[in-house]
Amino acid sequence: MHGTFSLFCQVSWMACITIPKQQKMRQNSSMNHTSYETDVVAWANEQAALIRAGHFNQLDLAHIAEEIEDVGKSEQRELASRMAVLLMHLLKWQFQSDKRTNSWTATIKTQRRLLVRRIQKTPSLAPMLTDPEWIDEMWVDATAAAEKETGIDQITFPEVCPWAMADVLTEGWLPE
Repeated sequence: MHGTFSLFCQVSWMACITIPKQQKMRQNSSMNHTSYETDVVAWANEQAALIRAGHFNQLDLAHIAEEIEDVGKSEQRELASRMAVLLMHLLKWQFQSDKRTNSWTATIKTQRRLLVRRIQKTPSLAPMLTDPEWIDEMWVDATAAAEKETGIDQITFPEVCPWAMADVLTEGWLPE
């Protein structure tokens, strides 16, 4: 296979695709040939190379803007997921005091630490912690997860989060 670039494509079939070296070089030099919809990773690498090379007129601006917005959404999803997990474990702590474990304690500490870190690294997320609608959404997620894990009917839990977010995020605070 002298002068070729082999790419292993299908592990289950052990199939290989051989791309002539000249074709591979043409692909690299043409840039901006990969569709966002076809291969987002290749597309992203090409867009980054175009930016670094100063070829701004060749950029796929619509999709770049979409990807930038998605970064923010990803940060918001992480915050929401961690908060729901923390609230669920606080519910379990309060409603199943006879079943408390070191694992629950560790999860509560870890989620708090990571939530605080996320807010410190991305301060624009902090207003979510005071948004009643967002807190209600996290509470619904937490009570649903707590019901699933504990077998306690969701209607047993308070309808709205009874704890201040400042308490929820305070190291060592636990509901009794």
